[in-house]
Amino acid sequence: METLTIQVVEPNNEHLIALIAKLDDYLYSLYPADEVFGVDLEGATVNEMVFVLAYSNGVAAGCGAYRPLDVQAAELKRIFVDPSSRNKGIASSILSFLEQEAARAGFTSLLLETGPMQPESIALYKKFGFIDIDPFGEYADCPSSICMEKKLF
Repeated sequence: METLTIQVVEPNNEHLIALIAKLDDYLYSLYPADEVFGVDLEGATVNEMVFVLAYSNGVAAGCGAYRPLDVQAAELKRIFVDPSSRNKGIASSILSFLEQEAARAGFTSLLLETGPMQPESIALYKKFGFIDIDPFGEYADCPSSICMEKKLF
């Protein structure tokens, strides 16, 4: 039986960095470089973000994060499950955990950006109650951006 644990980690966590690198490689295989919106793990605002790792039987299997946009809204970022650990409900568990953490921190809505080449992600977000919205922020002029939102309260 698999055991899954999810925990908040620092942005310099080696497992987090490795999973985000895998995610970036995957995204660069799907989209042009100017349509991939990463996270600067050494940037000035990285400490405002909440990062999580999912461990399956003690092995880092997935990650995710949120960052504040304003006092009410946060944006989900870097949700990823290693291909060797997919189809086990890990992405759903990460998403649920991040929703709970964001709500506990006082955010009333979660926004996210994904793309048309990730139909599994889109389906997961819709299953969790996210709805399509107009592109926001840095995604406004990106033709491949699909933006979504979910009200938490």
